[in-house]
Amino acid sequence: MKYGISLPQGWTMELAGITDHVQAYEFMTQYAQLADSCGYESAWLVDHFHTVPYPAQEVTFEAWTSTAALARDTKRIRIGQMVTCNGYRNPALLAKMASTVDVLSHGRLNFGIGAGWYEQECRAYGYDFPDAPTRLRQLREAVQVILAMWTQEEATFEGKYYQVHGAINQPKGVQKPHIPLLIGGGGERVTLKLVAQYGDACNFQGDPATLEHKLAVLKSHCAAIGRDYESIHRTSTIICSPGDTDEQALAKIPENLRTRLGGRAVETALIGTPDTIRQRIAELEAIGIQELQLVILQPDDIQRFASEFIA
Repeated sequence: MKYGISLPQGWTMELAGITDHVQAYEFMTQYAQLADSCGYESAWLVDHFHTVPYPAQEVTFEAWTSTAALARDTKRIRIGQMVTCNGYRNPALLAKMASTVDVLSHGRLNFGIGAGWYEQECRAYGYDFPDAPTRLRQLREAVQVILAMWTQEEATFEGKYYQVHGAINQPKGVQKPHIPLLIGGGGERVTLKLVAQYGDACNFQGDPATLEHKLAVLKSHCAAIGRDYESIHRTSTIICSPGDTDEQALAKIPENLRTRLGGRAVETALIGTPDTIRQRIAELEAIGIQELQLVILQPDDIQRFASEFIA
């Protein structure tokens, strides 16, 4: 099992107590640097402009400029998005941005993309928010444009939503054959089919039974098109709070977050003693999850988890 970490970017108001915006950014990058030094595999940003559970006048750092900065602030850890909202940027431009970041990070970029879901945010920033089937059709075309930009000398694509005509993208990035493409989301009829067709990685959230079902659906899509299921890196995002006792670990999770997650999510998250966490990791590994992207709320717990679980 590999371990990544979700960075405190402000989206869930986790930076609300820091009034100086420079200090807020430095807090975020220090999270990444600590994870880098402790042996975590990856660090992840969300692609949101407004806070949740409601829009507030709190700092929320933009994902792609932060990706570039964090790539230069760190040395070893991979940097990615969980996940880029397709509707916010033209996919040809996005492919160019990613290629540049891959070079400046010396080949440490994980590229995550999804169809988008936060309607209030889209409307507030003046973006269209079509229905889900349309957003998924747009995502399908966008992924093809991005891959063309990463692999063709002069990218050409003619779709309903996106067109490129001889677009040159130099440099294309460091990683070969191209930057790893993670497609986020668990939609069984469309999203997981896109993962099987185009994705190098996927990400799901949920309890072990839910994750096992999603992976089985993905495996069936792979079989239908002749894709090697094992070639897809399988990840899940999960809350993590280690403690001396299960009760102490749970007490570190804010009550409003516990309520939002619900009882089942808390019961199956990595919350508890090392033995409790080890048992839950084993369950996830047994169903085929290969990397856990941890939401760790307290900086001290980054090192604490690493000392127990990262060689």
